[in-house]
Amino acid sequence: MSNCIIAPSILSANFAKLGEEVDNVLAAGADWVHFDVMDNHYVPNLTIGPMVCQALRKHGVTAPIDVHLMVEPVDRIVPDFAEAGASLISFHPEASRHVHRTIQLIKSHGCKAGLVLNPATPVEVLDWVLEDLDLVLLMSVNPGFGGQAFIPSTLDKLRAVRSMIDKLGKPITLEVDGGVKADNIGAIAAAGADAFVAGSAIFNAPDYAGVIAQMRANVAAARG
Repeated sequence: MSNCIIAPSILSANFAKLGEEVDNVLAAGADWVHFDVMDNHYVPNLTIGPMVCQALRKHGVTAPIDVHLMVEPVDRIVPDFAEAGASLISFHPEASRHVHRTIQLIKSHGCKAGLVLNPATPVEVLDWVLEDLDLVLLMSVNPGFGGQAFIPSTLDKLRAVRSMIDKLGKPITLEVDGGVKADNIGAIAAAGADAFVAGSAIFNAPDYAGVIAQMRANVAAARG
């Protein structure tokens, strides 16, 4: 598990110059572009749709676009994001009547599939679908707004899911989203995460490259 995928959340970017912001953060060393898609129904906020994904692809962004759907119902919007250029599409089990069918739907459109667990969602929801997933995303805040503080119990949950993934022996990415900063990313990595979503910690910093480099250094140090 040597991966250290840095996935800045564009929720914290300057939307008046989004193309430039994404170019800059990728040039600064980011790996993925993370999309927080909120519908003001499943979560209390309204953000961005497939048009923004398509616009970034047309702008020339070639990095993986990691789409986190906080929408209900979820199946209706999956094909739109796939067509718009998404690389990975993750959703919440609470937002789908048939979790396995939604995973199949995402894969049928050529994207990698992820399942997202809210802070109070039990890890057992993964029991019968883990082998079909490419990614598990643990929310370390309650979904809906950027800039929240990391919930410490996520570390134990990370260890539990990491153990499930290792036991299965498949290359499934374990991602964390919410309150990730340079000063706690080491502990998060030590608990088993290999992909890190950071919004305000990166986009609110004057030097994107400096923050990303510090994050990578702290992950490497924590893994020894």
